[in-house]
Parts: sequence; structure tokens; C-alpha cells
Amino acid sequence: MHPSMSSAPYHLSISAARAGALFASALQRSDQPSRRQVRRAIATALGAHGPHGCAARVAQAYGEHPETAASRMRWARIAAADAYSSRRWQPVHVPDPDTAPVTCRAAAA
Repeated sequence: MHPSMSSAPYHLSISAARAGALFASALQRSDQPSRRQVRRAIATALGAHGPHGCAARVAQAYGEHPETAASRMRWARIAAADAYSSRRWQPVHVPDPDTAPVTCRAAAA
């Protein structure tokens, strides 16, 4: 590789690493996992693959199954953020972002 073309270091934020790990895990939205299950799945995936290995699995999924990868990542981002949120009193259920109702208001004339 040419010295001027060296790759830049790639740093994942903790939230991106958690979402990537959840995405790479076997846990499914349909399992309706608890916060504890989400945290366990994230820890297991990070332990098995590391943050960059999980990111590689995300990239592979987008290449092989782009029609489902975006939906899974939206769920993984929401579920991972919720699992580590300090707002423990809120419900665990994460709505499906692809089927949640969209509300619109007509502009006043």
C-alpha cells in the first residue's frame, strides 16, 4: 500500500458498537427481549467478535440482505439505547419502526 494511502483508524462510539453487536447477535425483535437479554446479547457478541468484528457482520448483512438489514439496524439502535438508558421505569417494548403508525397533520389553510 502506498504510504499516503494508509487507512485511517476507525473508532466506533459506544452506542454504535452496542447497536452493531446487537445486530450481529442471534436475538430477534420478535423475541420481545428484556433489557437484560439485550445487554447479555450485546456482551456475548462483543466478547465473541469484538466491536470491529460485529461491524463487519453488519456490513456483510447490508451486502447480502439489504432489504432486511436497515430494519434490523433501526431495531438494534433503539433496543440497545433503551437497554442502557437510565430511564428504567419505561416499558421495554420497542415498536417495529417499519410498521409503527405515522401520524400527519394537515396544514392549516
